[in-house]
Amino acid sequence: MADADLGRALLACLGPRLGEPGLEFSEPPAPLTGGFDTRILAFRLRSTAPPWDGPLILRLQGPRDDPARVLREATTQNAVADLGYPAPRCLLAVADPAPLGGAFIVMERRPGKPLAESGLFSIRRVLLEAQLRLHALDADVLVRALEREDHASTAAGGPPLRPELMTMAGHLGQLEQRVARGPLDGLAEAMAWLLAHRPPEPARRAICHGDFHPRNILVSGGAVTAVIDWPNAIVADPAYDVAATRTILASTPVEMLDVPAAVGWIIRGLRPFMVGGYLDGYRRHRALDPASLAYYEALACMRALVRTAAKRTQRGSEPLSPLDASSFGETVATRFARLTGVSPRLPTVKP
Repeated sequence: MADADLGRALLACLGPRLGEPGLEFSEPPAPLTGGFDTRILAFRLRSTAPPWDGPLILRLQGPRDDPARVLREATTQNAVADLGYPAPRCLLAVADPAPLGGAFIVMERRPGKPLAESGLFSIRRVLLEAQLRLHALDADVLVRALEREDHASTAAGGPPLRPELMTMAGHLGQLEQRVARGPLDGLAEAMAWLLAHRPPEPARRAICHGDFHPRNILVSGGAVTAVIDWPNAIVADPAYDVAATRTILASTPVEMLDVPAAVGWIIRGLRPFMVGGYLDGYRRHRALDPASLAYYEALACMRALVRTAAKRTQRGSEPLSPLDASSFGETVATRFARLTGVSPRLPTVKP
C-alpha cells in the first residue's frame, strides 16, 4: 500500500476511535529508516486531544506476521514505561490486519537521534547504563501485564497474546518450529545442539530487549530519550540480552550502520576493543556465567540465521533487505560454529 493510501486508511481507522470523523493530518505519514521487518512512519494529527496531538509513529507489520505480536510489543513497552524506563508509550495496538493490511501499533515519537550517531566514544557508556537499568527492572511486572492483556484480548474476541512465547522455552520453541517447517535443513543440526545444551533457568530473570544496540537507543543532550524496537523482548537470563548485544556489535557489517565512511574505518579498527570493553563493563556490575554466555551467544546467532535463511528461501519478487543480502548471515554462521563445533548452512543469496 502506497504511503498516501496508507495515510487515508489510517485516518479512517483512527477517526471513529478518537470520536473525530473529520480527523486530518498536520503532518502526513513519512517513512523513517530502520525496521527490516516492519514499515515505520512518522506522522502528526490535527485538532485532537492529548496524547494524540503530539508527534506519533506508526509501526506496521507484514500481512503474514503474527498479529498478536503487536499486542505483546505494546504491552511490553507500556509495562517498562510504567516502571520508569524510557520506552515510547503505545497509544493503540490493532491486531486486525484488515484496516491497514497488517497488524499495527501507534506510539508516541520521542525526540533524539540514534546513539550510533551521537559520538563514537560515548556509545559504550550509554549502552551499558541503559542495559543495566533495564535488567534491574522487576520482570514480574511485565509477566503480570502480559497475563492481564492476554485475558482482556481473548475476552473481547481478539487473539491470545500467548505470554509463554516471551520465555526462553517459548523462544526456543518458535525457532525450532521455523526450522522444521522452513524448509531450513541446513540449520537442523545447529537447532538440535541448542535444544540439547540449554542451561538451567537463572535464579532471577530480567526483561531482555533482545535487540539492544546503538541504533535502537535514542539520545538527546547526552541523555537517553528512548529505547525503541521491542518485538524481540523476552523474560530470561540477562546473559541472553548481553550475548545478543555482543553478537550484534561484533557481527553487523559496518556498511549497515549508516555512518560516514571515515567513521566506518575507525569502527572496523576499534570494534574488538569496543565489544570487549562493553562486556568487561557489564561484568563489573553483574556476574556472567561464561558457559551460559557462550550458549546464549550461539542462540543469538541462531535467531539471525533462521531469519536470514527464511528470507533467502522465500518466493516472490520482493528484494532482500541490505542486511539479509549482506555477509552478516555467513559471519554469524562462522561464529556459531566456533562456539559449538556445529556448522550451520545458509542458502546462497538469490541473484
